[in-house]
Amino acid sequence: MSDRRARVAEAMRIELADLIAREVKDPRVRDGLVTVSHVEVNRDLSVAQVGVSIVAGEPRAVMAGLTRAAAFLRGPLARRLQLRVAPELRFHHDTSQEMGMRVAEIVRQDEARRAEAGPGPDEEPPPGPEPDEEPPPGPEPRPDAEGSDG
Repeated sequence: MSDRRARVAEAMRIELADLIAREVKDPRVRDGLVTVSHVEVNRDLSVAQVGVSIVAGEPRAVMAGLTRAAAFLRGPLARRLQLRVAPELRFHHDTSQEMGMRVAEIVRQDEARRAEAGPGPDEEPPPGPEPDEEPPPGPEPRPDAEGSDG
């Protein structure tokens, strides 16, 4: 993606988040907690693929509300970003954050179960400092060069 396209996509992400929070009056969207996770634009900036994470609310209802509001959002977005062409907005539900939270929760649960169970018969205890371990030996002493017969 070119630098300009990347800058415009990031600006769209920020402005769309603000527009959705402040301007969209559809109760399906208002009742849900929506974050704009990413925006990808095509070469001529006429189409923007907008990924949204839905933290609260019914995802299907929120997506229907956003799809319905897409035509309304085009004009204010183009004016705020001073774009000649108002991009067509295509919203899709981005589930990557939800999946990440689920994986993190599974890992936490697994670690808690392991801590409760203690080390198994095939497992070694976790590594830690050995209490009676001696420090590694230093370098070998060199013979004194001045004391040699020459």
